[in-house]
Amino acid sequence: MGVFDKLFGGGKKVSKETVETRGDYMPNLKIPVDEKFTIYFKKNGGKFIYCENELEVSDALQSIISENDWQSHFFYTLDQRLQSRFSSEKIQFTTNRKESDIFFTTCEHLVAHNGSILVCSNQIKEKKLDELPSNLIVFATTSQLVDSISEALRIIKEKYKKNIPNNITTLKHFEPTPENKNDFLSYGSASKNVYLLLLEDY
Repeated sequence: MGVFDKLFGGGKKVSKETVETRGDYMPNLKIPVDEKFTIYFKKNGGKFIYCENELEVSDALQSIISENDWQSHFFYTLDQRLQSRFSSEKIQFTTNRKESDIFFTTCEHLVAHNGSILVCSNQIKEKKLDELPSNLIVFATTSQLVDSISEALRIIKEKYKKNIPNNITTLKHFEPTPENKNDFLSYGSASKNVYLLLLEDY
């Protein structure tokens, strides 16, 4: 399967009933968290690429760069691990926000309940979401999928114990869509053009 066959996909088929026939206010079906996340992430306006291995991650990243003509652009990142992991991708990294309109980041969790991406000071330091570039590329793995924000916070508390990160927040509304354009919860937050590279690691 080609990289862009997976764009807006999500690896697994979502039931026709779940996507097409259930109203917004009907109770959630008991569906796997990966399928639920895919549904809501796409409703939020995110662009999703499922990758089975590191080679597909590399191909997807290069396709995103090519599609947007970002070959000569700096990638702004606050995570040194990303610079090491993607050092062979011919990407120019910068830690200077003024040099880039592309933010390359990891995340703590992917929240299936509302299709959001949970980040904290480990990824964005003390910056507010509206201080980040308008284009985001998020690298995550399937083991970071959780059902709810409360589950994500519990895992963070257990993982970091006495050194719990601050500035915990979620990226939820990416591009305006018919589903979210009037959502008061997005008021005051800048829309982002978000690509999610999701690597299978189970």
